[in-house]
Amino acid sequence: MANEAKPCPCDIGDRMEYGGMGQEVQIEHIQAYVTKPSVDSDKAVIVIQDIFGWKLPNTRYMTDLLASNGYIAVCPDFFVGKEPWNPSDDWSTFEQWLEDKKPTNINKELDAVLRYLSEVCGAKRIGVVGFCWGGVATHHLTLRYPQIKAGVSLYGIIRDVEDRYNLQSPTLFIFGENDQAIPLDQVKLLEKRLHEKCAVDFQVKIFPGQTHGFVHRKREDINPDDKPFIQEARMDLLNWLNKYM
Repeated sequence: MANEAKPCPCDIGDRMEYGGMGQEVQIEHIQAYVTKPSVDSDKAVIVIQDIFGWKLPNTRYMTDLLASNGYIAVCPDFFVGKEPWNPSDDWSTFEQWLEDKKPTNINKELDAVLRYLSEVCGAKRIGVVGFCWGGVATHHLTLRYPQIKAGVSLYGIIRDVEDRYNLQSPTLFIFGENDQAIPLDQVKLLEKRLHEKCAVDFQVKIFPGQTHGFVHRKREDINPDDKPFIQEARMDLLNWLNKYM
């Protein structure tokens, strides 16, 4: 999903064979995958899924990566039990599937996760990272939740909300140069308007030659030409969180 107005037919890419290091828990009305770091931490990151759902091994791998870098990492089921998109589904039905899964309609779930992280996990500093559908959701949350200390939106962008440039949290936007779902003119306009209107720190970074989903859906071990960009983007993600959290 590229933006609210024009979703993309996403390719699931390289599905990882990965079991995960965390555990599934119940957080009020939603399930979530949670991984805790090896040492106590009061820093937490909410990981927001793409259209393939909270159980996608690639997303759990990224959740565990955050935990290995000192963050309590939680990937909730923001679809609240509804079926995620399946790569074999008919794209002509995508808009119908998306109707009750808007990435800008997750405040109730986000509030529950914030309570869990604060009251159960003792988190005092909370960030958010989202991929594709979750990138749109991350953009939304960094506009609405000033208590979020940092956001990283990966190949997701809100296009049709008037105040979409008034970020409340420092936000890093990561895009691929060859992302057919998000034309570069949209990315350039986002950057231009943020420079004009945004009062907090932000960065818009475009990775040469990369396609939609490259940070979490491409395996660097079987994409050697892309490996440096995948690793650089992941390091940028971590550095942004470390800087503001």
